[in-house]
Amino acid sequence: MTSPTNLPDGTVLFGAAYYPEYFPAERRERDLGLMRDAHVTVIRVGESVWSTWEPSDGVFDTEWLRPTLDEAHRLGIRVVLGTPTYAIPPWMQAAHPELAAQSATGRPVPWGGRQEVDFTSPVFLRYAERMIRAVLEAYADHPAVIGFQVDNEPGLYLFHNEPVFRRFVDELRAEYGTVDALNEAWGLVYWSHRLAGFDELWRPDGNTLPQYDLAWRRFQTRLTTEFIAWQADIVREYSSAAQFVTTCLAYSRPTLDDVSMIRTLDVNSVNLYYGMQDHLDLSLDLPRIAPWTSTGVWGLLQAADRSFGTAQKRYLVTETNAQAIGASDQNYPPYPGQLRQSALALVSRGAAMIEYWHWNTIPYGTETFWGGVLPHNGEPGRVYAEVQQLGADLDVLGPHTEGYRPDHDVTFLYSNASRWAFDFFPPIPGAPSREHGGAYGVIFAAFYRGAIASGAQAAIVNDTQLADFTIERLVAEHPVLVVPALYVSTDATLGILREYARAGGHLVLGMRTGYADEQARSRTERQPGGLADDAAVWYEESSNLVEAVPLLSEGLPPEGGIALSDDARATLWADGLLVEGAQIVAEYDHHALGRFAALTTQQTGSGRISYVGTIPNVALAADLIGWAAPSRVSAGWQTEGASVTLHSGTNAGGDRLWFVHNWSAAAASVVLPRRMVEVAPERRGEAGSVVELAAWGCRVFREEAVVARR
Repeated sequence: MTSPTNLPDGTVLFGAAYYPEYFPAERRERDLGLMRDAHVTVIRVGESVWSTWEPSDGVFDTEWLRPTLDEAHRLGIRVVLGTPTYAIPPWMQAAHPELAAQSATGRPVPWGGRQEVDFTSPVFLRYAERMIRAVLEAYADHPAVIGFQVDNEPGLYLFHNEPVFRRFVDELRAEYGTVDALNEAWGLVYWSHRLAGFDELWRPDGNTLPQYDLAWRRFQTRLTTEFIAWQADIVREYSSAAQFVTTCLAYSRPTLDDVSMIRTLDVNSVNLYYGMQDHLDLSLDLPRIAPWTSTGVWGLLQAADRSFGTAQKRYLVTETNAQAIGASDQNYPPYPGQLRQSALALVSRGAAMIEYWHWNTIPYGTETFWGGVLPHNGEPGRVYAEVQQLGADLDVLGPHTEGYRPDHDVTFLYSNASRWAFDFFPPIPGAPSREHGGAYGVIFAAFYRGAIASGAQAAIVNDTQLADFTIERLVAEHPVLVVPALYVSTDATLGILREYARAGGHLVLGMRTGYADEQARSRTERQPGGLADDAAVWYEESSNLVEAVPLLSEGLPPEGGIALSDDARATLWADGLLVEGAQIVAEYDHHALGRFAALTTQQTGSGRISYVGTIPNVALAADLIGWAAPSRVSAGWQTEGASVTLHSGTNAGGDRLWFVHNWSAAAASVVLPRRMVEVAPERRGEAGSVVELAAWGCRVFREEAVVARR
């Protein structure tokens, strides 16, 4: 697989969002000169200032940006040009208050932030199209422009506006044909909800039925995808074959279906923020700083792997940390070395661009204390110096990333529909809000963290992508597939998983997998639905756990055995697994739950299905991944210190790149297993050489002519 469509290959684009309109014009030349000196190769402009592009209705000013684009081109800096449709100008909200999005029926979102407009409105779409065309007509053929970002972080609100609700009803009528079909599909006999006609459907505000809620969430994501695709189609009327079209995703958005949306674009782009300072200490487990940040090394890597998984190819990081990010009381700038360390971690997991938000720290507005590469005084300091060094390193590393594809030892299956269903019906008490990942995020992360803790490299595939694979390719590329909680699934998806295992894959199932159909209706067969026979295990009861429960594996037959850590625990959930032929791998050490298996495995065809009846803590998750996926791409490496991770991938020429990270304030070291060449600075290392890693350090090595995993 090659790099994303229309992107320059053999490079890692590097830069920042740049807003010259926020500062005096005389700063522009100096800013761009500092960027050139810092090896910046790309800037993103124009996406946040509709009122600058169109200061009053129908009066356009497009020339304000030209000096920036001209100077960038002169210095060899590429440009990603944004459409400003996510923040409407004051004159529009004054003229059309009816455009306000409604967060609940009849409750408009107050104007004064962003994305507070119903983008499905024909009135808004006429204004937006006029604005997009004005920008594209002015700059689509500018030689600095390599691509376009439409909108920004789409999907913030579920719209309850009257026209939106009526369209929802119309789509239900078209999908089901008769109201009796809808009654049956949603189980509306319950609590006397049976409809006599589609016009009797109640508003979503008071809904208590999961089938309705899931349909409403899916509908809202279709609106968001449709809006972005509509913009992309307009842009493509002007763009050339050498220019890409994208948008930037914030995965926490409630009306985002990332896979469907990116299928309408050329490349996935993400705004990826992470907790810095001690949040990047591999030995610590700290809470998130804010909903839009990850926490921990595992959180950074999970976000990166999900970004690659959205399109199964390299992606762009359109926004990431430069200094302290967020509110005025969230001041955690990176420790020295952490910017380079984190950027190279993203590159190791498939990032083809690293772009900071933003270049200059803005002296006013909501994000006054969201730090850019330059501080408020505009003078290059410690962060600028680190960015400059990173830019120089990426200049050297970039040519080795042509056709780069990350390695993985284990794959995790992600399900947006299951996430939405768990937002409505969380299976665990005290689940975080959906903005913080919800119950599904807790369960998925519990398994994913096991990969990082066990030293494995991970990949993420979405359930809606399974049909893109042949069974043979799925087994070959993803020999161990962990399914943390596929609650909502079609019969066809369960059939793919079943055939995958029979064809030689190792399928590891987590709680509630196969439990509900595509309408979130509980299956009335033995659980796990569609998979119980092949797994040779089933359950009829499950329990929430108030306290963590230890597990036992001693005394069980050794052929299915697992080495459990002393602190391995079952948490939050326990399925009462009843074995019908499966090998018991672990049991609950509990006075009541001890009558059930906790972990089982069973051969089916030439593969196997294992079932994990609980949500593992980190120690148990590491044990599970080490047991289910014992082989490692990184086999042979010796690490000194528990703070070291190894991530790798292969490029188009068959070379393997190794990214060796030290996530600690203390030094560490590794021993090279084979002869390799260090990248930036280039120097040869012999097998058995000890490589020192500084605090928060990363070193990159190239191993020539390995067989690429494709």
